[in-house]
Amino acid sequence: MPYLILAIAVLAETIGTSALQASQQFSRLGPSALSVVAYAIAIYLLSMALKFMPVGVAYAIWSGLGIVLIAVIGFIAFGQRLDLPAVAGIGLILAGILVINLFSATTGH
Repeated sequence: MPYLILAIAVLAETIGTSALQASQQFSRLGPSALSVVAYAIAIYLLSMALKFMPVGVAYAIWSGLGIVLIAVIGFIAFGQRLDLPAVAGIGLILAGILVINLFSATTGH
């Protein structure tokens, strides 16, 4: 259950960040409001996941997956391109998340 809560928190954070980009520096009301609401939901759900997971592990997963998803959304929705070092860095973030979840005893699973 903590991983489901954390996954929904990541999704909410990703929606909030995408809406933040679409808000054009808070000059558009709809995306601005969506961004604030999505971030509030993300923080709340992250706090719920912290009941079951260490803060360092939960935040590493939350922020790492958020970075990866936002990079993909930036490419698809906003036409933002990444160079090879950026893609390699994102790959290392994913590798770190996998190492934490597959090999660390601190994740609580």
